[in-house]
Amino acid sequence: MIPTIAEWPIKVTQPHYLDGAVAALGLAFCVLLPSASLCAQGTQPPLSQAQAQALVQRALASESAAAQDLSHAGHPMRYLLHKTSPRLTSTKAIVETRDGDVARLLSINDQPLGPADEQREQTRLDALESNPGLQQHRKQSEDSDAARAMKVLRVLPAAFVYEFIGTGTANAAPVEKFSFKPNPQFSPPDFETGVLTAMIGEIWIDPVQERVVRLAGSLRQDKEIALGLAELDKGGWIEINQADVGGHQWRIVHLKLVMNTRILFKRKPSDSVQEYSQFVPLPAGMTYRQAIAVLRALPGTTSAR
Repeated sequence: MIPTIAEWPIKVTQPHYLDGAVAALGLAFCVLLPSASLCAQGTQPPLSQAQAQALVQRALASESAAAQDLSHAGHPMRYLLHKTSPRLTSTKAIVETRDGDVARLLSINDQPLGPADEQREQTRLDALESNPGLQQHRKQSEDSDAARAMKVLRVLPAAFVYEFIGTGTANAAPVEKFSFKPNPQFSPPDFETGVLTAMIGEIWIDPVQERVVRLAGSLRQDKEIALGLAELDKGGWIEINQADVGGHQWRIVHLKLVMNTRILFKRKPSDSVQEYSQFVPLPAGMTYRQAIAVLRALPGTTSAR
């Protein structure tokens, strides 16, 4: 899914009992989309508060519209996902389909799969191809993730106060840069959106395509979630970069999550970086079985048929 936020399978995955806050927040921000740094501040006159709020709202509306089809069935792509965490580094090839994303593991800790791991991956693909229920289950999970993400996306314009802080460039294109802080008049409708009341950060917008280029936010205070059964520690942050990867198709290209979560009496750290690259367009309306064939045929894989 998310990329236009739509991994977290490629998407932001969190423990099932945290589906509410962290997963919804990450997915929504993912649906939005900094590898590039802003250049020096431009000389363009500052936007008024009303102009700033209007531009942000239009960009967030664009992201919400794009998020309606996280499978990107009309414009599917194949790409690489490189994920790094303190314990493991992995690279996967991902294919977007109308039936949900399909992945193939290519390397572990930057080393090609050995014969045993290669055989296990081949066996997994065989099982997936012969049992549509496995892919249906994944698609249902992706749809559930998308519904939670949309909850957060819909309230983002009202949840924060946005302030124009300058212009710059990212991905060789101009951007408008805004800071955001909680809107004191915002009343979160559920605990999934309640975490927004503790976040501050920045959002960069491409004013031509009116899409979110970068979103980075941090928790300014500890935040209880899941009916008080869990807590996100102050200082946790998320950073998401998105880009036009060709043909006006926007996808996440960088995602970093650093978050400490307390679940009852146990603390669980999350520290990962996900890089998305080598996007290749594929025919529209691909099925998951066609995706498996594409993944098996990738050059350099011993299971290629």
